[in-house]
Amino acid sequence: MSEHRANVQWARDGGDFSAESYNRDHVVTFENGIEIKASAAPAFQGNPDCVDPEEALVGALSSCHMLTFLAIAAKKRLTVDSYEDNAVGTLDKNANGKMAVTRATLRPKVVWGGDKTPTPEEIEKMHEKAHHACFIANSVLTEVSIESR
Repeated sequence: MSEHRANVQWARDGGDFSAESYNRDHVVTFENGIEIKASAAPAFQGNPDCVDPEEALVGALSSCHMLTFLAIAAKKRLTVDSYEDNAVGTLDKNANGKMAVTRATLRPKVVWGGDKTPTPEEIEKMHEKAHHACFIANSVLTEVSIESR
């Protein structure tokens, strides 16, 4: 078992504190000191120059899937030269009528190196295994689908 920590800091910037106009920008600092400028999504009066929680969730799902997939490939002694994913998350009302990231679609593109390239069927099985082993996918109710290319 392990713990993972993040410190979130926000302060009113001296401006008005009304629902329409308060500042949504904040900083998320991780244990290793890395800071991310964050805000609400632009659709919710957030700053488009910052990361919003919904896109951070999609990024975490994609990153976790990739890391799990790479581990599976390495254990199979397959060589991955590159991996790219243009993941998309959908914010919508869930079955309870609440706003949630209800779906995330991962679109990984894997470039293989070395002497052995897996078949499309083997790649699909690797993605399925990665999805079921991904810590983040196992932590959310979001429906995650993989469209490998």
